[in-house]
Amino acid sequence: MITTVAQILTALIAIEHLYILWIEMFAWETLGKKTFRSIPEDLFKPTKVLAANQGLYNGFLAAGLIWSFFVSDLVWASNIRCFFLGCVIVAGVYGTFTASKKIFFMQALPAIIALAFVVLTY
Repeated sequence: MITTVAQILTALIAIEHLYILWIEMFAWETLGKKTFRSIPEDLFKPTKVLAANQGLYNGFLAAGLIWSFFVSDLVWASNIRCFFLGCVIVAGVYGTFTASKKIFFMQALPAIIALAFVVLTY
């Protein structure tokens, strides 16, 4: 049961980061404006490349979490999940202090909960 919850939470966080990748890399000037309302509208075009770079990093986080599902050794799969969930947590906490407190609840907290479930599977 705990393993299943850990896997579901990990998958949801990976999907979330794929969605962030898509917004930042491919929909910055459309959906990005609706999602990141604190950014003045005139800044979306000049920050498109910067946003795409951020999106790429979110893609790496998602890729690492997805990779953990294809590792047959359960200990290594858990270690990989812990590492990438830890990266999500660090990114979320940093974003909380530098961009928006909302990032904690959207990114860091779900990863903290998922990490707790992964650790409980040991």
